[in-house]
Amino acid sequence: MDLVALQNWLDNASFAILFATMLIYWGSLTFPKIPYLTLAGTTGMGMANLGIAALLGARWLEAGYFPLSNLYESLFFIAWGITAMHFLAESMSRSPLVGAVTAPVAMAITAFAALTLPTPMQSAEPLVPALKSNWLMMHVSVMLLSYAALMVGSLLAVAFLVVTSGQNIELKGSSVGTGAYRSSRYQLHRAGEAAEEAVEAERLSVNNPGGTVALLKPVSATAVPQLSPQKLSLAEALDNISYRMIGLGFPLLTIGIIAGAVWANEAWGSYWSWDPKETWALITWLVFAAYLHARITRGWQGRRPAILAATGFTMVWICYLGVNLLGKGLHSYGWFL
Repeated sequence: MDLVALQNWLDNASFAILFATMLIYWGSLTFPKIPYLTLAGTTGMGMANLGIAALLGARWLEAGYFPLSNLYESLFFIAWGITAMHFLAESMSRSPLVGAVTAPVAMAITAFAALTLPTPMQSAEPLVPALKSNWLMMHVSVMLLSYAALMVGSLLAVAFLVVTSGQNIELKGSSVGTGAYRSSRYQLHRAGEAAEEAVEAERLSVNNPGGTVALLKPVSATAVPQLSPQKLSLAEALDNISYRMIGLGFPLLTIGIIAGAVWANEAWGSYWSWDPKETWALITWLVFAAYLHARITRGWQGRRPAILAATGFTMVWICYLGVNLLGKGLHSYGWFL
């Protein structure tokens, strides 16, 4: 089997494995009492990770350069990064919910790359002069790994919002410090209501010979809905793991942006040109910097930072793919424009 045929087989096999893995993880959430479903899902993610790694390795041998020069290659690299980051997140939570949110995204990325992109865009092409640099591996690989980590962290934040839907979750303590986190517990609050049972007075008019007498009848307020202990524990884990994954992705994003600036100065004579890709990379960096600042300095916990992280998921996709679809710039080569 030649390398091109091997790549075609591996990209389709990776898609099929991830599709089956997604169904397995969803099944483990629907039927939690069926044994070994979560283990089967973890095995599927491992097989997909190895399959994509083999695909990128075959591409490297065929083309003679690190396979990050066009959309097809970068999509599979970021899918590989998501499957790798999945294992970090799953090892911290032991919950099938992690795979239930990461597997569909990795599957969709491989489906887009293998089944949607036209054949010419899937073929390896000679590098353009600007890409013939050792910075290709350093800058692009670090950026894509940061995207993968930030996506996984953002997806877990979305899962946190779904699990705690309809309730405002605040963490008493901090998930930043290790000692504080071990003693932390979530408390449920409803905006505008006291934590204790409210009492409202109902005025009753009673006619009697002595006149109208006002009586007060205490009425208990509607009880605040409580999460089950299982959901409460899951929400606590999702909040903590989301923070940790974003905490991993943010330094990688910072290093990738700095490496890109140095490479830009060598290739184009300027560290920063306000290219659309550069601008959106800065916007993405600011969103996640605000997330980390809110958690570490302002003490935000629970739903507010989760909403900010969910917004960051959109920013990552705009930076990674959107600017190449909608605008022209120095980073348009090897993509759609």
